[in-house]
Amino acid sequence: MESGAYGASLAGGSFDLLGFVKQPQTVVRLLSWLCAIVVFATITAEGYVNPDKDPQEKCMFNANDSACSYAVGIGVLAFLACVAFLVLDVYLHQTSNAKERKMIVMADLIFSGAWTFLWFVCFCLLANQWSHTKETDHFPADAARAAIAFSFFSIACWAVLAYFSLQRYQQGVTELSSSYTDPAQDHSTPYPPQGYQQSPFGQNQMPGGTEYTPPNY
Repeated sequence: MESGAYGASLAGGSFDLLGFVKQPQTVVRLLSWLCAIVVFATITAEGYVNPDKDPQEKCMFNANDSACSYAVGIGVLAFLACVAFLVLDVYLHQTSNAKERKMIVMADLIFSGAWTFLWFVCFCLLANQWSHTKETDHFPADAARAAIAFSFFSIACWAVLAYFSLQRYQQGVTELSSSYTDPAQDHSTPYPPQGYQQSPFGQNQMPGGTEYTPPNY
């Protein structure tokens, strides 16, 4: 099996931590992790306020608790997914099983594509609700703008991750296809001739060199 299948060129070899951290996919994944932290931490810490001395706290995005809950949920899941896929990226460089590599890359591709769309929905939702928020002086405007901005940055980060995963998947399929050889078309392995070989004994010769004479009836 090719060691470079599905982008795991270091499979079976020593793991280079510095080289792994410098990889573009690792850098973008860390940025996605950071954006997720900013979004859910900002809303969790400052997203719920009680304007006009209302004892019940409300979401700063037009008092729409669903908007805050959605952003926090997407951010927390994105945070956990980034950690999980970082671990899987390390494992990807250590395993030589092409089937496992394929499953990891496909999971990364599907999740990255899905979270690109979900972050787009989150950005549109937060921006829309903030534009309809009245009396913004009662709300932490900087925190709201930060959540909206980093939701937008998350769209770009996860889209790039989806693109990298697609490249790794296509590379793996191409390398596996090129490395496979149909046994019927493989002439590199010599086979012994299958022709008829004469018996080591003559037609009328017995073991020991004596000649066999058929009896007369």
